Amino acid sequence: MPANYEQPLTYDGLPPASAAWREGDPVGNRHFLDVGSLDLQSGDHLPAIRVAYETWGSLNADGSNAVYVCHALTGDSHVTGPAGSGHLIGGWWDQLVGPGAPLDTDEWFVVCANVLGGCQGTTGPMSVAPDGRAWGSRFPVVTVADMVEVEVRLADALGVPSWALMLGPSLGGMRVLEWMVGHRQRVRAGLLLGTTAAVSGDQIGTHHTQIAAIESDPAFRGGDYYDAADGDGPHRGMGIARRIAHLTYRTESELDLRFGRAHQREEEDPIHGGRYAVESYLDHHADKLSRRFDANTYITLTRAMSLFDLGEGRGGTQSALATIDQPLIVVGIDTDRLFPLRQQQVIAEQAPGALDLRILSSPYGHDGFLVEDEQVGAFIGEALRASRVG
Repeated sequence: MPANYEQPLTYDGLPPASAAWREGDPVGNRHFLDVGSLDLQSGDHLPAIRVAYETWGSLNADGSNAVYVCHALTGDSHVTGPAGSGHLIGGWWDQLVGPGAPLDTDEWFVVCANVLGGCQGTTGPMSVAPDGRAWGSRFPVVTVADMVEVEVRLADALGVPSWALMLGPSLGGMRVLEWMVGHRQRVRAGLLLGTTAAVSGDQIGTHHTQIAAIESDPAFRGGDYYDAADGDGPHRGMGIARRIAHLTYRTESELDLRFGRAHQREEEDPIHGGRYAVESYLDHHADKLSRRFDANTYITLTRAMSLFDLGEGRGGTQSALATIDQPLIVVGIDTDRLFPLRQQQVIAEQAPGALDLRILSSPYGHDGFLVEDEQVGAFIGEALRASRVG
């Protein structure tokens, strides 16, 4: 496993009610931008939105060397850099951004922002509402298009007329597609990894099950758990949701080869109260997420994914994809059981600017985009070359 996959966290005691970043916490490498109010697709209104973002490299005089990285569900703006003050974990693409890296910051100005509804500095359920209390259960439904509108305002403020390349995995890839269709003049090339143009019924069902697990936790308190007198939060429910999700992120073959029926310790077999090794593995990832994330944000972003259909209001998915004539690299992961290859094949076949489907080969399933740095780096190189031609 690469170094960026094992992240330092403190595991003493129960997880906090929420691991969201709060005003007054260390800022770390974040910058903040107030982008004003926003009328959401749901019909609701957010009166003020603040975006937390990070940058690497320098923007050139005409703003032509900017690259935008869209993070996935439980990611944030900290694409690269160590854990430390302000950052609970190290960069999730640490090997891919920096001097001499595939996204070479000696040449490119790289930007990543925590998404609208997130929990690491951008306005989300943990943020303070106009009445001085956390939004909590009152935080409105947001969509991928709402997230992109906030990102557009960030680009305007940074002086980026168009992105040389936009790239992202999973939920990040959905935002790349929304940019390329809804703001097509502002994206010169795109790179998608393990995503879809329309979330399927199976995926919606998996999302629903995860949300139900969180909402059924008594400590969820209807979404208003931030200042509970007992300091408890829905970490048990979010842990169950993470276990469910993690099984879709990895593969049957990997889990069987890695753990099989092995016990966590030979002397503690399951009959006598011990655990299978795979149970310990899932429990670890559940606990780890609870110490760096927020349950309301998990629900907010998961619902946004379920709502995603690039073709809604555009004559259908095929019609929407048909408007993408910018260079587009579509990458599918050969063992992905969350977003199977057929969904990337649809994008590659129906978007005129797309090259033939590229395959990332990995035993790690959907998480291959986090693990297979060499292959992802090669796809980034191809996408950057395409952006120059385009």
